Amino acid sequence: MVMKKINLPKFKLPQVKFKRPSLGGAIFWVITIGLGVTAMIFARSFFACWTITSLPGMAPASCGTQAGGLPLFNPQGTPIAPSAVTTPEASAPVDVPAPTWDRGSRVNVLFIGVDARDWEANASAPRSDTMILFTIDPVSKTAGMLSIPRDMWVNIPGFGYGRINQAYNLGEAYKLPGGGPGLAMKTVEQFLGVPVNYYGQVDFNTFIAMIDTIGGIDLQVKERLVLDPVGTGMDKVVVTPGYRHLVGWKALAYARTRKTEGGDVDRAQRQQDVIFAIMEKVFTPDYFPTFIKQAPGLYELMAAGIHTNLTLDDGLRLAVLLQGIPHESIKTGVISYDMIVMESTILDGQNASVFKPKPDQIRILRDEIFGGGAIDALADEGDPVQLSRQENARIRITNGAFAQDFGQRTATYLQGLGLNVTELTSTTQVDRTVVILYSPKLYTMRFLLYLFGMNGSSGTSQIRFDPNPASPVDVEILLGNDVANANVIP
Repeated sequence: MVMKKINLPKFKLPQVKFKRPSLGGAIFWVITIGLGVTAMIFARSFFACWTITSLPGMAPASCGTQAGGLPLFNPQGTPIAPSAVTTPEASAPVDVPAPTWDRGSRVNVLFIGVDARDWEANASAPRSDTMILFTIDPVSKTAGMLSIPRDMWVNIPGFGYGRINQAYNLGEAYKLPGGGPGLAMKTVEQFLGVPVNYYGQVDFNTFIAMIDTIGGIDLQVKERLVLDPVGTGMDKVVVTPGYRHLVGWKALAYARTRKTEGGDVDRAQRQQDVIFAIMEKVFTPDYFPTFIKQAPGLYELMAAGIHTNLTLDDGLRLAVLLQGIPHESIKTGVISYDMIVMESTILDGQNASVFKPKPDQIRILRDEIFGGGAIDALADEGDPVQLSRQENARIRITNGAFAQDFGQRTATYLQGLGLNVTELTSTTQVDRTVVILYSPKLYTMRFLLYLFGMNGSSGTSQIRFDPNPASPVDVEILLGNDVANANVIP
């Protein structure tokens, strides 16, 4: 049988209608997004939007007139009278709708770690303790994370220059649109020149409880550390080099300590190590069934302590994408001391340090992690059948059509194209064909949508997304009478 090449027209991936996810699927998403692994359209203008500029003079202090009464400075470090600076007027917070993700473009998610104890004590809004920008490319199946030091001196939109960890505090204090996360996203976007459209925020208490719920994490400790637990009434503890098991409070203290020779740079690297340890624990096949059993309690816990502007459907998609990306395909980076100039100043009467960026050095690191090139989702030139072959999705065909041999005919046809049909079964008759995705096999889905005539808006209800890393197949085709009557299969 001679198979002819099928030329498909370019089309945008339709907005897929999802069935309600299982509780386990929701937890799977929340952990991934909330913790950064648990994370935005990557525009074609990526390389044109670089906005880092050399900051002249010393940049020594906080920016803007703040609720905490910190002094005002210009980029050169000269004090400014409060009357000479216009700051945003405090008003009711405004929710800003998140952008729509086309399910195929690169996405960037800003992870923000905050200390909830400030809120609990009725203190002012906290500054962000951790900022990591994640990127995920659904097409190339690669990801990356870039840690940003909290003392980095940047321009905070509307407030002037200040430490980057002040952006969250200012957004909350002045009740700006999007609040603290909104201003933090804008600040990071302006600093790095990378679009940031989504965020995931987690507080310390939730982090500790989540780690304990999954039974702790295991990672390689590289040097002797003295850990100072968050909270009162707990003594400092020592961890020694080697493969160690960390419970929740110890994992948080390990991720936050910076009393090492490398200071903030070492701290950022440890935070990334913790993220990888969480991913390895949750995504391990041996542990996943236990994880599902823990889902009800974990779901309640995560819902209270994690905030994000991602929809549940998009979060589930990202979780499945992350689960399918191997460790070696995740690029990591930390803005290190050779990329900044560290200088001292006086803040609130105490010695303090700020990190003045070296734009050219940071740009190189940025491009290594985010510079895979602007990708129009699934618009690559090439044979769609060949792209589907390379994806090697495991396909189950379930025949629900009136013709009893239709399932076998479909399997034979797809196998003749080189696709990986691994299961063939049947069910009671159904009128409409449905394609079910258990893993993010986007090229295969695109091909099947066109083959079965489901690439228009009327076909969106015939696509289901049911993320399940334990599924023996990646895609299931439930054949209905509509496709059988259309004679799309030879």
